[in-house]
Amino acid sequence: MNGEPSGDDGADFTVRVAEDIAAVEPAAWDALADPGGPPGALPHPFTRHAFLASLEDAGCVGGRTGWLPQHLLLEDGDGRLLAAAPAYLKGHSQGEYVFDHGWADAFERAGGRYYPKLQISVPFTPVTGPRLLVGAGPDAEMRRAAMVSAIPAYVAQTKISSAHATFLDEADLQPMLEAGFLHRTDQQFHFVNRGYATYDDFLETLASRKRKGLRKERREALAAGIAIERLSGTEISEEAWDAFFGFYMDTGSRKWGRPYLNRAFFRLIAERMPEAIVLVMARREGRYIAGALNFVGGDRIFGRYWGCIEDHPFLHFEVCYHQAIDYAIEHGLAVVEAGAQGEHKLARGYEPVITHSAHAIAHSGLRSAIEDYLERERRHVLLAQPELAAATPFRKGEPE
Repeated sequence: MNGEPSGDDGADFTVRVAEDIAAVEPAAWDALADPGGPPGALPHPFTRHAFLASLEDAGCVGGRTGWLPQHLLLEDGDGRLLAAAPAYLKGHSQGEYVFDHGWADAFERAGGRYYPKLQISVPFTPVTGPRLLVGAGPDAEMRRAAMVSAIPAYVAQTKISSAHATFLDEADLQPMLEAGFLHRTDQQFHFVNRGYATYDDFLETLASRKRKGLRKERREALAAGIAIERLSGTEISEEAWDAFFGFYMDTGSRKWGRPYLNRAFFRLIAERMPEAIVLVMARREGRYIAGALNFVGGDRIFGRYWGCIEDHPFLHFEVCYHQAIDYAIEHGLAVVEAGAQGEHKLARGYEPVITHSAHAIAHSGLRSAIEDYLERERRHVLLAQPELAAATPFRKGEPE
């Protein structure tokens, strides 16, 4: 794809597609992906060149995976990178966490061809973050507008059915909606650190019965002689990585049929971005029995993958949710994002948060049907918010 969208000031840009992120200089990509955050904070982990390149280099995307890299690059006349978007031509709807299987089925039963489609996202990662990487400075919004225009242009030039930008932050969402993209919402559950100095400070904000229940839950999770190890960066041994990968494969095979990631991917991120990794491992009788992989960036910690080879009451909650809260409080992080779905997180102090995606649909009939569906879906998600908030364990005025 090649095009030359023009800004309001007459500036000309060229949009091209990179089929391999290795063709993009890492420092140039990362400068756009993380133009500046809190002092001393790590960049957002999932839009880093190292993370996306590791997916490609390990063969988790590309080849016959159904995720063909089609990264959109905005360049000036001298070939200087001005903006970028991680994008993939998809032959299916797996690994996205914003489900459109029903759209595909309806369109194809009506004689259309839904696949391939363009997915602007981080593969296998239901985490809100920047999708249009435009850096900072006075021209950032102009570059963002050019990238927004490039998406339907790609759809038109390639004659595909659609483009889908998922888990959007506010900066990317609004320009897409203004350009006519369809708006979809969904629900996640995040822990918000309201300046707690300790986990006990957090517990003091809960209703007394809920507070006692969580203390009991955490004790019982470790009652079988289980010890928790929290490992970061170069502290993570090959033994720990091998054990965690075994947990991931076992759990992933049961949940999805075929896990999306391979051992090579975990080896590459351990080499390329160790400072962003926190691995929580549970050990019993001298061997690891469970683990959860987290990433750190900006003002938050992201829980991503979990697995176990022994079942113990409440161990999943301890390793995945309570330990992430402990880490966030100890390190002054504002938010814990613990992945998609899971209303059981509410009882552990996680709160409902709405996520957003935007969709460019080429076929007018399909677009009309999806637009009607999304309007009803958004209403349902919004109406569910008060009910979900009421299910959190925080004190609601009852006496202690």
